[in-house]
Amino acid sequence: MSFRPTTRILNFSRNLLRQAPRRRVQTAAEANANVASKQSGFSKFLHSPVGPKTVHFWAPVMKWGIVLAGVADFFRPAESLSLSQNMALTATGIIWTRWCLIIRPKNIFLATVNFFLGCVGLIQSTRILIWQNSVKGAVKEEGEAAKKVIEHPVEAAKDAGLKN
Repeated sequence: MSFRPTTRILNFSRNLLRQAPRRRVQTAAEANANVASKQSGFSKFLHSPVGPKTVHFWAPVMKWGIVLAGVADFFRPAESLSLSQNMALTATGIIWTRWCLIIRPKNIFLATVNFFLGCVGLIQSTRILIWQNSVKGAVKEEGEAAKKVIEHPVEAAKDAGLKN
């Protein structure tokens, strides 16, 4: 004799299955979001992917030293600055600013320091180029005056206010 469940038992078991709460599997991102929503602002910062427990935080902090050194060079004369070094700082700042906005997690803090590094390098490079052009202009004027003295020494002496 085979056991055949009655319709009443089948309906009862179906109703139980329908009424049972379904367990939803939570993804890791949802779990992190739930934990983050319960944390304080400082705790969120401390445990964030770019927080002080990671290199994503400390690399920009250390790089601010380079930016501050470049700002301190604003007070040095342009002839004592290196054009190649400041062009390298400009290129580094521009390239890494773009890269910081592409990588995951986006590191806005690192992008900011690289942006300012590029700005400092650009300002210093501009100062150096302006100084080099002014020196070239002064040398050119002196060269023309020297040429005049060599070609016409008497007229040059008269122009300078010297008498025979």
